[in-house]
Amino acid sequence: MIIFEAHLLGHRQVWHIGGPPTSFSATHRVESWRRTLEDAGIAPPEVLYGDWSTESGYRHGLILGARTEVTAIFAANDQMALGAMRALHELGRDIPGDVSIVGFDDLDEAHSFWPPLTTVRQDFAAVGRLSIQKVLRRVSNAEIKDRITTVPTELNRS
Repeated sequence: MIIFEAHLLGHRQVWHIGGPPTSFSATHRVESWRRTLEDAGIAPPEVLYGDWSTESGYRHGLILGARTEVTAIFAANDQMALGAMRALHELGRDIPGDVSIVGFDDLDEAHSFWPPLTTVRQDFAAVGRLSIQKVLRRVSNAEIKDRITTVPTELNRS
């Protein structure tokens, strides 16, 4: 969905600041980003891996912001997105005029930044509840029908 909306805004590519490659959620976010680009007929650029911190987002934001062809960034979490926003601001790149940026997690404070951070909202209570249910089924040797469980997300334009 984010990739589709990026095309509507005229973006030809979406760069990704990923979380640590050892992280389950970061790996799945990279796979989804890559698959979505490929399904749209776009060859994904190299992922820049961070450590979930604003500082790693800032460092990668400096790299991406220095490249004029970079017009859309998807960060694997809101902290890295906010760090990238700071770097882009320092480089004189306008958000969202020059570069669109989307985070993930929907921090409560996302709407308090300027410009407000567009972010993917995920119901963390549902993630926790479903995880505990699977653990309890596994502990009780009950059959687990679905190996993969998905939790719906939505784009929050603060």
